[in-house]
Amino acid sequence: MKHRIALLLLLFISNYGIAQQKTYCNPINIDYGYCPIPDFVKQGKHRATADPVITFFKGEYYLFSTNQWGYWHSKDMSDWQFISRKFLRPEHKVYDELCAPSLSFVNDTLLVVGSTQGKEFPLWMSTNPAKGEWKELIHKSEAAAWDPQIFWDKDTDEVYEYYGSSNLYPLYGMKLNRKTFQPEGERIPVLALNDDEHGWERFGEHNDNTFLQPFTEGAFMTKYNGKYYLQYGAPGTEFSGYADGVYVGSGPLGPFEYQSHNPFSYKPGGFARGAGHGATFTDAFEQYWHVSTIGICVKNNFERRLGIWPAGFDKDDILYSNTAYGDYPTYLPSEKRDHLSGSFTGWMLLNYNKPIQVSSTLGGFQPNLAVDEDIKTYWSAKTANKGEYLISDLGELSTINAIQINYADQDAELMGKPDTTTGHKYILYTSNDGKNWKVLVDKSKSTKDVPHEYIELATPVKARFLKLENVAMPTGKFAISGFRVFGTGSGEKPGAVKNFVPLRSGPKVKGERRNVWFKWQQEPNADGYVIYFGKSPDKLYGSIMVYGKTEYYFNGLDRSDIYFFQIEAFNNNGIGPRSDIKKAE
Repeated sequence: MKHRIALLLLLFISNYGIAQQKTYCNPINIDYGYCPIPDFVKQGKHRATADPVITFFKGEYYLFSTNQWGYWHSKDMSDWQFISRKFLRPEHKVYDELCAPSLSFVNDTLLVVGSTQGKEFPLWMSTNPAKGEWKELIHKSEAAAWDPQIFWDKDTDEVYEYYGSSNLYPLYGMKLNRKTFQPEGERIPVLALNDDEHGWERFGEHNDNTFLQPFTEGAFMTKYNGKYYLQYGAPGTEFSGYADGVYVGSGPLGPFEYQSHNPFSYKPGGFARGAGHGATFTDAFEQYWHVSTIGICVKNNFERRLGIWPAGFDKDDILYSNTAYGDYPTYLPSEKRDHLSGSFTGWMLLNYNKPIQVSSTLGGFQPNLAVDEDIKTYWSAKTANKGEYLISDLGELSTINAIQINYADQDAELMGKPDTTTGHKYILYTSNDGKNWKVLVDKSKSTKDVPHEYIELATPVKARFLKLENVAMPTGKFAISGFRVFGTGSGEKPGAVKNFVPLRSGPKVKGERRNVWFKWQQEPNADGYVIYFGKSPDKLYGSIMVYGKTEYYFNGLDRSDIYFFQIEAFNNNGIGPRSDIKKAE
C-alpha cells in the first residue's frame, strides 16, 4: 500500500509540477532603466546599470544598483518587484541619482547611501523598505565617498565604511561612530592592486593592456568564521575579464592578505561575460551568493547588466563563486546545497549557431547574431511592428525545459526610468516540421517589461522549431541579442577532450608567467568547452567557457604560483567527462 501511495505521489508531482524547483538565468530579468546621462547615449539610447548589492532582510531580498530611481525586492530571488524612489533631494543637480550604492542593515534597520565626492548626501534608513518607507538617518554624511560600503560587525556591534574607485589610489577603510554614523578616527589604506604579480588585475579586454593603469573599486566586506573578507573589483568595468578578488584579515581594518585563490568571481567567456564589482550575501537558507556586473559595453562602456552566481566558503575558508555554466538555467534558493556541484540544472543550450529564419533584417544586424552566444551582437528586424518574427531550428527533435529571450536596444527612445511601460508583448510557438505551429507561451497582452525574459516550462515539451513572434515593444525595434533555448537534444554527449596542453613559461625561464596558452584537440561532438583552473587540484574554482575554438590565451595568472588546469566539452546533449588535471609550474 505504501509503495502504491508513493508511486501515485510521484505521478502527481510529475504531472502537475508540485515539487519543481524554480530556476533563473543570467543576466537576471529585471526592468533595467535607460541610461540617464546624455553624453553616454551618443551611439544609441540603451538600458544600463551596474555595481549591484543584494541583502536578505526581514524575509525578502532587496536589490539596489546604479541609477535606477528605486530598487527591487523579492521573496524568492525570481519575481523582482520595483519600488520607485529617488534618494537625492531636489537641490542635488546630478545625473548619478544613486551610483554604486551601499546597502546594509543594522539590527532591524536597512541603510542606503550612494556615491558622492562631496559631503552633502544623506544616509537613508528604513524599517519597512517593502512599503517604500524611508527617512534620513544622517542629513549630511561626513563619510561621503565613491563606491561606499557600510559594514556592520554584529559580533562587536561596530560599524565601518570601505570605499574607493581609482587607477591611482588604494581602497580605504574607516570606523564609523555607532550612534552618529559619522567618521571616528583616520581613514586607513586597506588594499591596492598589484598587477605586476596578479595578471587578472591588468587592464584590457583580455588583461593584455600594458600601457594603462587598472582600476580598483567596489569594496565589499563579508565576515566568516571570525575572518574579514575584503572584496574588490578590477581591472575595469568595460571588459569581459572584469572580476572580483578578495583579501582576508583578522580585523575589520586589516592588515589584509591576498587570498590564495583569486579572482573568486570571474566569468570571461560565454553569453553573459563579466563578474566584477558586486556583493556577497546569504539567502533564506544561509547559503552564500554573489551578485555582480555583466558587461555589454557596445553603445557605451557603461552599458551593463547584472548576474547572480552561487558562492560559498570551502572547508579551508576559501571564498569562491561558481560561474561555470553561469549563464545557463540555475536553481534558485530552496534548500542548503553544494554550490560547486548542485546548482546547475544540467539543461543545455539547444540552438547555438543553429539555422535562423526571420521576417526582416535591419542592415548588418544579421539573423545569426541572435544565436551566436555573444551578448554584444544582435539581430534587428526593420520595425517593431506586430508580426515581425524569428524562427530557430534546433536541428532535431529536442526536449525543451526553458527559453531565454534577450532583447537588444535598437533605436530606443526612452531615457531614465519610465513611469509606465507597455511592456514586451510576444507569442512563442513550437513545431516539429516548421509548418504547423502550436502556441507555447502567449504574452500578447502582457504589460511587463522583460528585457531578459526567462520562461521555465512547468512541463517540458518536445519540438524541433521555435518561433518568437513580436506583438509590441516598449520602445525601439524588435531586436534580439540572444534567443536561447535550453533542454536536452536527442543525440550523445561529447567525449573526453584529448591532448589538452597548458603552455606557460617556467619559473627559471625568461617569459611572461602571468599568461598561459591552452591548446587541445577538437572533440567532434562539442559545441564548446569549459576550462577550470586553480592553485590546487581540489580547488579548481575558476572557469572559462569557450565556443568554437581549440585554443585560448588566458592572461589572468598570478606570476609566482603553480597552477592546475582541467577541461571538459559540452553540447546540446550534455557535458562530457573532464580531462586529466594538468600542472603548470
